Amino acid sequence: MNNQQSASYKAGQIEAQAEEKGNQMMDKASNAAQSAKESVQQAGQQMQEKAQQATEAVKDATGMNK
Repeated sequence: MNNQQSASYKAGQIEAQAEEKGNQMMDKASNAAQSAKESVQQAGQQMQEKAQQATEAVKDATGMNK
């Protein structure tokens, strides 16, 4: 293998490594985004449940639930 072939081979290796690192970073970002989405959905569901409980408490307190 001459110097030009060796340099080309090394450049190909570096490019492949950079692509793999990029893919890993994209996977991590995707996982973080999915986790954040799930957290927001869970928080929204909890807020909805608390609002429903508060509504029921008001209805009970005012006699509207009878």
